[in-house]
Amino acid sequence: MAKPDKVGAVTEIANRFQNSSAAVLTEYRGLTVAQLTTLRRSLGAGSTYAVVKNTLTKRAARDAGFTELEDLLTGPTAIAFISGDPVAAAKGLRDFSRANPLLVIKGGVLDGRPLSAAEIGRIADLESREVLLAKLAGAMKGNLTKAAGLFQATLSQVARLVAALVDKRSTQEGSLPVQDEPAPESAEPTQDEPAPESAEPTQDTAPIS
Repeated sequence: MAKPDKVGAVTEIANRFQNSSAAVLTEYRGLTVAQLTTLRRSLGAGSTYAVVKNTLTKRAARDAGFTELEDLLTGPTAIAFISGDPVAAAKGLRDFSRANPLLVIKGGVLDGRPLSAAEIGRIADLESREVLLAKLAGAMKGNLTKAAGLFQATLSQVARLVAALVDKRSTQEGSLPVQDEPAPESAEPTQDEPAPESAEPTQDTAPIS
């Protein structure tokens, strides 16, 4: 490949890293063309699955600010660049790898944060973005302004919102209502308390019996 072509390939891969909501690195050794086609379809709309050269991808990862991915770029590598729902794509990769053990999920990035293979598996266990947002919108008790903002949030922002909501509910459920404090005792003397000493009774004041 001529040098200008290599530069162009590096730039294209770096742009894919930067413009995708998530990217998952895999090893596809031994998979057939038909299996790879099935895998691409399982990722959902807006996602692509591309076989890449490790040397060029390492340079692209550095250019995109993902130096943590360099150690994963060994062996036959293909990358799922995800522009749609990261949860749906992660489920597709996990399910395909269970049925086809030759596909090895090595790691990736989500919203600029590096992910291990185990973390990608945990994302695959989440509910879909649509279900999660629907539950959050319902929890907002009809606040349309907040609900509309959620639909523009990234997956990591939604996860933080979920954690905050859980903490808030736990705090509310763990606190007991405080009983009203009893009214202060009247200053009037009772039978159990002696009246304060006063001057000698006058003709207009009867002594206390």
